[in-house]
Amino acid sequence: MKNVTEQLTAEHRNILRVIDEVLEECQRLECGGTLNPEFIEHTIDFIRNYADRYHHAKEEKILFEAMLENQDCLHCNPIPVMLHEHEESRSFVRNMEKALQEKDVPAVIANAHNYCRLLQGHIYKEDHILYPMAEEALDDSQKETVLQRYREADSKTLTVETVKGYETLFAN
Repeated sequence: MKNVTEQLTAEHRNILRVIDEVLEECQRLECGGTLNPEFIEHTIDFIRNYADRYHHAKEEKILFEAMLENQDCLHCNPIPVMLHEHEESRSFVRNMEKALQEKDVPAVIANAHNYCRLLQGHIYKEDHILYPMAEEALDDSQKETVLQRYREADSKTLTVETVKGYETLFAN
């Protein structure tokens, strides 16, 4: 049987690694460190392009749609909550960018914290609730279609080199 969520789970690991770095940067700022605009700009770029455009788009436009086609096989429907959290995360990123432009360090920290905490819980829910539901609800044919659509989306969204660059961003 094919695993339709393995790639998304691997992408979550990359997102969580960046979240850890962002939380460390917030702690440094809270202890009186100087704002590093380049770090925040790279973070916003990663979130918008890798986490949102590359990862969330596959969830929203491919996996969630496939799951909704099998809604009768789902014992509950967490998809509206996941979509709401995606929108909420985008709002935190917009606010973080605005705060950066205004050099409002407390607002940068607050929005970065809010984004990170939201995504940590969001990823936990997807990895432990939503993704297992998807694996159970979709048959092998549907899974193959989803995987093919992932490949098509990946080839149209970011180059392999760009993805690798994002996956090593902030790597220790």
